[in-house]
Amino acid sequence: MTRKEIAQDFLKLAANGHSHEAFRIHVGKKFKHHNAYFKGDADTLMLAMEESSRTNPNKIFKIHHILEDGNLVVVHSHLKQNSKDLGFAVVHILKFKGEKIVELWDLGQPIPKETINEHGMF
Repeated sequence: MTRKEIAQDFLKLAANGHSHEAFRIHVGKKFKHHNAYFKGDADTLMLAMEESSRTNPNKIFKIHHILEDGNLVVVHSHLKQNSKDLGFAVVHILKFKGEKIVELWDLGQPIPKETINEHGMF
């Protein structure tokens, strides 16, 4: 798998309630993340993703863009908790060492009901 494919598989597995599998397959040793709402270790993030899937079992995750630059892969996506939710525009930045994800940043912006920008967020 390419790094883009690994990033896509990791995020889709996690969004669809398979965070343990996503971490087992794709995350390297000494993984760290930068989500301000959780401790920075792999187990804490994996369990938070698992809880999110239990709380929102009808989550919708659609990837719009994937970019790769050296050991970084950037994924621009639309995350909705259910079909009626407007959701968030999300950017994940994944740092790789070899074939494994070793660091993760995630940034999200809520999608407003009304927007001034005629181009939308995607």
